[in-house]
Amino acid sequence: MGSKFTVSYEERIDAVEKYLRNEYSMNDLSKQLKVTNTSIRRWLARYQSLGPEGLQETSKNLSYSSELKETVVMDYLSGSGSHMDLCKKYGIKSTRQLRSWISKYNSHEKLKSSGTGGVPIMTKGRKTNYEERVEIVKYCIEHQNNYADVEALQDKRGKRKTLDEMSEIEKLSAENKLLEAKNKRQQMEIDF
Repeated sequence: MGSKFTVSYEERIDAVEKYLRNEYSMNDLSKQLKVTNTSIRRWLARYQSLGPEGLQETSKNLSYSSELKETVVMDYLSGSGSHMDLCKKYGIKSTRQLRSWISKYNSHEKLKSSGTGGVPIMTKGRKTNYEERVEIVKYCIEHQNNYADVEALQDKRGKRKTLDEMSEIEKLSAENKLLEAKNKRQQMEIDF
């Protein structure tokens, strides 16, 4: 996706250089350009780590090797610097990117090289028929893992109970819901 800015490239360069020459404060620049102080801080960090090219709009994301990602994450976890310091040191455009890598690392995900494509989070289980599920239940029971016996194997998702399967309370509840819906419809007709 790349990076997009609301302020032109020339204005960003000019603002950063004015700040570095102590001509304007960050507050003055943010008011003048109608952006937040955080935006100017990000521009400054990009300018200091990547030079003027770091402030150009890009249509494509940068790619980073898995080795670089791991090195930066390890540096952060060992206390070698803040997010911003490490982004400057290693030429990473955004602290958000570094925080994402740290989060993945802490979640025990592998830090892959950029552009290697995503992988499904969970693999799909194969379909089983009723007999196979019964065999699985037998195995679980034999190994002291009882999951509500064979009755739990009936797939009732999206199916309503028939009247003879319902308890008296369930029948009354269903009848009550029907009457409430009927009353609501009649009230809407009266109000209309």
